[in-house]
Amino acid sequence: MDKDKVFIKDAKPTGIGGQAVIEGVMMKGPKDLAIAVRKPNGEIVVNKEVLKGMSQSPLAKMPIIRGVIALVDAMVLGVRALTYSAEFWEDEDESFKKGRFEIWVENKLGDKANDVMIYFSVFIAIALSISIFIILPTVVTSFLRTIISGHIWLNVIEGIMRILLFIGYVLLISKMKDIQRVFQYHGAEHKTIHCYENGLPLTVENTRQFTALHPRCGTSFLLIVMVISMILFSFIGWPNPMVRVISRLALMPVVAGISYEIIRWAGKSKSKLVCMISYPGLMLQKLTTKEPDDRQLEVAIAAMQGVLAGNKEG
Repeated sequence: MDKDKVFIKDAKPTGIGGQAVIEGVMMKGPKDLAIAVRKPNGEIVVNKEVLKGMSQSPLAKMPIIRGVIALVDAMVLGVRALTYSAEFWEDEDESFKKGRFEIWVENKLGDKANDVMIYFSVFIAIALSISIFIILPTVVTSFLRTIISGHIWLNVIEGIMRILLFIGYVLLISKMKDIQRVFQYHGAEHKTIHCYENGLPLTVENTRQFTALHPRCGTSFLLIVMVISMILFSFIGWPNPMVRVISRLALMPVVAGISYEIIRWAGKSKSKLVCMISYPGLMLQKLTTKEPDDRQLEVAIAAMQGVLAGNKEG
């Protein structure tokens, strides 16, 4: 069975998604989530949480708007899950010491320090992403205005530059040993979701047979965001760089919302059109997913079972 091409046509789509963390997997359902982590002693620990906030509001059911909410929610929950999983391994690292800023925040805010650090991390991540993938391509492309007059071609060049930067970033981090482990858990997450969507018992043997690629993956979402932004921004023209950057930032929620709807559609349909749209993202996932071992599949299964326990889908 070709693990890079197999998608079962009779699979039942689910709203459950996930994310790889440090030596673990987070699975998120409509109402709750579960984080499974394999501790240094080999034990699998599962932490369950009931979802709160904007993701449970009526706005989270409205097309386009729900995409923006889902994106912000995914970033916050993702950082929180990574922080949770890292705690088990920090305890094992005798050389690990908290930074001065972290100690200062803990002294000033007490129990709220962890939440502040999470939102601060999200803010830094967003700021870096905007600087590298939005501002940098726009500024660099602006220098080409003297030799390229058509704004459509400038948009295409800017979009291609943005995609190449993203692929280059993924290639760079994929060389890191710790990131390769995360990518294996990413593959385990996808395989487990495929197994559940195909109605098979959640066992290592069953999950192993499925592909590590999934049409609803966040990697595919980011690629679609870049393509949609290239198309949408083409209608704006090419004003001065400052106006250009501001217009892009203002339209990013719209881009994210449209991209989210496309990803939802791709996860539910097996039409030829959807396959064509999903194909580039699936190929990109070959960089962000790796074949997991059985122990990693066990962790992903534990996370899925944890979220199904409190989910009506289960």
